[in-house]
Amino acid sequence: MGLPITFDDVLRTREKLRRYLGITPLRRYGVLDEILGCRVLVKHENHQPTNSFKVRNGLAAVLALSDEQQRRGVVAATRGNHGLGVAWAGKELGAAVTICVPVGNNPEKNEAMAALGAELIERGETYDESVAVMEQLVAERGLTAVHSTNNLAVVAGAGTMTLEILEQAEAMGEKIDAMVFAIGGGSQAVGAMTVVRELRPEVAVYGAQAETCNATWESWRAGRAIEKRAGKTIADGVATGKAYEVTFGALREGLADFVLVSEEEIAEAIRVVLRATHNLVEGAGAIGVSAAGKMRERFGGKTVAVVLSGGNIDVGTLRQVVCGT
Repeated sequence: MGLPITFDDVLRTREKLRRYLGITPLRRYGVLDEILGCRVLVKHENHQPTNSFKVRNGLAAVLALSDEQQRRGVVAATRGNHGLGVAWAGKELGAAVTICVPVGNNPEKNEAMAALGAELIERGETYDESVAVMEQLVAERGLTAVHSTNNLAVVAGAGTMTLEILEQAEAMGEKIDAMVFAIGGGSQAVGAMTVVRELRPEVAVYGAQAETCNATWESWRAGRAIEKRAGKTIADGVATGKAYEVTFGALREGLADFVLVSEEEIAEAIRVVLRATHNLVEGAGAIGVSAAGKMRERFGGKTVAVVLSGGNIDVGTLRQVVCGT
């Protein structure tokens, strides 16, 4: 399997991140085991400083830049969590950050990015249109782009999460059989493949995507990159409209399986996480739980790691999911 980064890249990145980020918890919840029908290890990336694993990615990417690039400034396109990660890194490192988001983006994520000192530019209707705005700003202002997926440092940053999971599971006396990741661009899953191939090659890596934003799933099924307009979803963190060059080859070759989950299945997973763990997760953050439930027959009797990859659910969506209003 061809991977875009090496295990040594992940190790070096972890050493860079140690100064800034602590280790997030890995926990078991008996109620969640009963609901999903397997032993579930939950990685709490919703406990990161930006409430999302993508702070690993953004920080790793900005740390990989030269002092001159940081001084000139960086620009990223996002629906929220990647932008939050880059903005947080910029604040920590003293780098100017510009963030491009679609018009009508999650207002609470926008507010949080601005509060970290980022310049916010709202333009375009989708994430992919915001990427085009990002590229325009690179040409016009000489900024350095930090793409949410097509960036090797980003993937290495995501890989540090799986490195922690395996070490924590071993300390708990748990042997993981499978890992399930939400996939937008695929940095979590490809980072995981890089780590498990080195440390636990028998661990199967699964992916899941929202039915309404299924370009990567369709690409995986077809064996070639397919681009299509992303639909509406409560899982805005995975609302991408195409597969990406850096990660797609590894996803195509390395995923044990790739499933789709519906909007109602995602909403139910948010409710399940709240009930079983008393943690808030956003739609994308609940997709791993949703997919594990969908594959419960396959996972019966096994130990499965899932990631609460983000907790930045806005009040309106939470009210809709929990109260139906």
